Amino acid sequence: MRFGPVPLDDAEGAILAHATSGGDVRLRKSHRLTGSDVQALRAAGLTEVIAAVLEPDDVAEDEAAGRVAAALGYTGISPKPPGTGRVNLYAEAAGVFTVDKALIDALNRIDPAVTIATVADHATVEAGQMVATVKIIPFAAPARVLETVEKLARGRPAFHVHPFAPRRVGLIQTVLPTLKASVLDKTARVTAERLARSGSHIVGEERVAHREEALEPAISAMAARADMVLVFGASAMCDTNDVIPAAIRAAGGEVLAAGMPVDPGNLLVLGRLAGKPVLGAPGCARSPKENGFDWVLDRLMAGLDVTADEIAGMGVGGLLMEIPTRPEPRERPAPTAPAGVHAILLAAGRSSRMGGPNKLLALFHGEPLVRRVAEGALASEAAGVTVVVGHQADRVRTALEGLDVSFAANPDYASGLASSLKAGIASVPRDAAGALILLADMPQIEAADLDRLIDAFRSAGGRAIVRATHDGKRGNPVILPRTVFAEIAHIEGDTGARHVIEAGLAEVIDVELGRSASLDVDTPDAMLEAGGVIQS
Repeated sequence: MRFGPVPLDDAEGAILAHATSGGDVRLRKSHRLTGSDVQALRAAGLTEVIAAVLEPDDVAEDEAAGRVAAALGYTGISPKPPGTGRVNLYAEAAGVFTVDKALIDALNRIDPAVTIATVADHATVEAGQMVATVKIIPFAAPARVLETVEKLARGRPAFHVHPFAPRRVGLIQTVLPTLKASVLDKTARVTAERLARSGSHIVGEERVAHREEALEPAISAMAARADMVLVFGASAMCDTNDVIPAAIRAAGGEVLAAGMPVDPGNLLVLGRLAGKPVLGAPGCARSPKENGFDWVLDRLMAGLDVTADEIAGMGVGGLLMEIPTRPEPRERPAPTAPAGVHAILLAAGRSSRMGGPNKLLALFHGEPLVRRVAEGALASEAAGVTVVVGHQADRVRTALEGLDVSFAANPDYASGLASSLKAGIASVPRDAAGALILLADMPQIEAADLDRLIDAFRSAGGRAIVRATHDGKRGNPVILPRTVFAEIAHIEGDTGARHVIEAGLAEVIDVELGRSASLDVDTPDAMLEAGGVIQS
């Protein structure tokens, strides 16, 4: 593949590296030039374009991505059709993802043109969640590279989603005089909620004294009626001969592991009785927060065997989360700042449906619309505001004079909304946990609306996508967490972040704002109805 400046005389069939315009011609990045495209660009005064010219041995990016995805072996996973040189693969059901890391590493070393990325080995995934992606970096990959990839991948399972299977679970809690009944009740509730993700349920609960002779018959009886037994001790295990492991052995079972290198979760006991798992839960499993117990439980629910060697191998990446309620914390927690949100005001569009005037300069109560929206963002709890400008950038900047906003230029604004979103995301400060994406043509959005979205984002720990709705239907604005910023680089054309939001990369929280979340002013009639005065 040849890449760089291409004279128009040689450009037919070439693939544009950037959005290109000339006169009335607007061509998107990755567009393959036709003869009529070349004639139109020449008529507009262009003499060359920046493009990729494929060699006879090159395979176009979508076909190449499809071939790599087809060569990979997997189960429980479905691919989507190729697009922009990418094939995304999604879990067909909730379960546990496993991957042959050595194979994926080997495939990724063949050539930088071909990349395969996955979620972590043994990650718990939801139905419909993206678990892997194949991406061709340039516009094409050499056929010889694809043949090498296919040869190495063929016949070797690459990754799988092992679906959860519902289990009947017996719950036993040991009791000491100092342990409140409310703690036992909460433990039962949290455990039922934890089991629900695999479709499993508690078939019986028993509470016995925290002694080996009381626990042993309870384990035996529960194992006879359940597929799995969970035991919560009133006191944490402190020895391999403590109450829970001793009771498992006394019942005729075996203890595979007493302790694990995952914290929180160190004090887990893994045993087996009559072929059924018996788990001694660590105290942290009384909380719904993730801990080592979840790692073992989810693997068992997905039908995966868990051995002592596998538990011993869980130390790297072993959580290391502090527990605020620990009597003697390992480390005093430092104060944490609330999840900061930076506002991105998209104001680069051409207002094409207005038939000429720039809608962002229309007056509402004597004030330009773009200024009205920017002032609302500045009055909110957003940590800062960046305005993305493009079409009539000087006029938009003038309308915002005196406001404490920064600007990001989008020279490719004619290619559509995606380019403005990319420019805005690139400007977000590194210390911001998320970006509030705000359209500049929404006259009824107020600071209080934005604060409701920001509050929801903070309540979710800065990790969720927060979306405004009207009568339950999606609207704007939206807050994107930093974890999905990288996906914005893959969107193209006149589309926003919708496919990123719906890709299952993060939890989506909807906040009902009412009419303000759906009212924009794209046309002269909509502008007049909203109370705006169009300026020439």
